[in-house]
Amino acid sequence: MATIRYTVPGLERGDAEQVVELLQNRLHALNDLQLTLKHVHWNVVGPNFIAVHEMLDPQVDSVRAMVDDAAERIATLGGSPDGTPGALVRDRTWDDYSIGRDEAIAHLGALDLVYTGVITDHRTQIGKLETLDPVTQDMLIAQAGQLEQFQWFVRAHLESSDGSLRSQSSDTETGAADAVR
Repeated sequence: MATIRYTVPGLERGDAEQVVELLQNRLHALNDLQLTLKHVHWNVVGPNFIAVHEMLDPQVDSVRAMVDDAAERIATLGGSPDGTPGALVRDRTWDDYSIGRDEAIAHLGALDLVYTGVITDHRTQIGKLETLDPVTQDMLIAQAGQLEQFQWFVRAHLESSDGSLRSQSSDTETGAADAVR
């Protein structure tokens, strides 16, 4: 990562560099999430097709706005956001989404795990930002709230009447998809 030459008033350059690095990871995660959501939107089939297909577009739009917010915050702090596909693939620490054309419920089981990963990482970064940069922390808190609501929408399809999630014991996307079929 290049050293930044300036940042916002009241934030030391070294701290801004840490925040930019943290935000670049979130930028990659959110870019990946919006692409994954659109992939599911295009590849969902079955009896719940239209409900899931139409549920996902507003999520895609909201996550795209989060991507823009993260990139613009990086620039505001004096960094240079890298939103190229090559950078995303090079820098990510997670695997590509593993489900192709499949039933709505299978995709929702897999998406639950995707959301868990993104939200968990957002919350970890929120904790790191407590004293480092509360402005960026507020942005991630708002994003996490939206992401948690989107996961709730997904989980409502997976929840049994006793409150358990059919995909709860799965730790892979394909495992979660299989568990809910």
